[in-house]
Amino acid sequence: MINIDGSTGEGGGQILRTSLSLSMITGQPVTIERIRAKRPKPGLMRQHLACVLAGQAVSGAQVSGAELGSQTLAFEPGALRPGEHRFAVGSAGSCLLVLQTVLPALMLADAPSQISLSGGTHNPLAPNFHFIERAFLPLLARMGATVGLTLRRHGFYPAGGGEMLAEISPAVAGLRPFDLLERGAPGESFAESLVAAVPRRVAERELAVVGDAMGWSGEQLRVPNVRQNEGPGNALMLTLAHEHVTEVFTSLGEKSLSSEQVAKRLLAELRSYQASTAAVGEHLADQLALPAALAVHRSGRPMAYSCSEATEHLRTNLAVIERFLPVRTALTQEQAGRWTVRLSPGL
Repeated sequence: MINIDGSTGEGGGQILRTSLSLSMITGQPVTIERIRAKRPKPGLMRQHLACVLAGQAVSGAQVSGAELGSQTLAFEPGALRPGEHRFAVGSAGSCLLVLQTVLPALMLADAPSQISLSGGTHNPLAPNFHFIERAFLPLLARMGATVGLTLRRHGFYPAGGGEMLAEISPAVAGLRPFDLLERGAPGESFAESLVAAVPRRVAERELAVVGDAMGWSGEQLRVPNVRQNEGPGNALMLTLAHEHVTEVFTSLGEKSLSSEQVAKRLLAELRSYQASTAAVGEHLADQLALPAALAVHRSGRPMAYSCSEATEHLRTNLAVIERFLPVRTALTQEQAGRWTVRLSPGL
């Protein structure tokens, strides 16, 4: 039994999700105590409980402590159960965080899987559908695991109601590590504003600010068609493609923010990335840590990638990974705004 202290490092839900993922993959039972101790409402919230129950369904685990508000969880996995699964968060909780929990195990399973999810697709403090589809999954494909996503219905916070499908083809030849140290030549870049049950002028004002700042016009500024009964909701997204990596930056609309404030918040995050020479931004760096570690462990070969910031989230994730896998991780600052994550096989 591996014992994990959920109050260490950033002390949030990522410790729970990474622990569940690696428990399913390695077959090692885990006890997590003081779950989300550093959050205003500690313990399992609805979306965290959905992650636990999804992990239980996919691995046939024996679980205790799986209830709302619980701060201690024991998880003892069984054999993986690829195939068709359906998970409902039951609120505006993030579908993508539930997928994040079960995806690592299912992409190493011996058969394909089809996962239907309902809940939030564009949430604050969580990766959204388009970020995962455009930025994260192409990197998984380079490792050998193919995942296709279909967005059936947007789910904006706080209403939720989103629906999506993930089709997972496992890495039958094993995960292949690769170095991702440079972005490469620039490719297509564009901004888009999703508006549902929100006036179109909100999108137009947001895109006007982005267009002025980036020198963009025409097809680089888009208002995709979104069914109005999927709202209310607003998400301003900027996709920045390069030869080796694509990044997606998002700013969600709020009642307390003007369209211009939403756009300026997005541009501030973008400028931070542009000021760096690193391949990936802070959020993609965190997403990449677990599959990179699995590729290193399975292949016996090292991997490295550069990132614009070494967040506490990333540091905590790497520490949890080392508790489960014989993989050594090192995080070094090369220069201002550029860090390198190196993962190598351990004893």
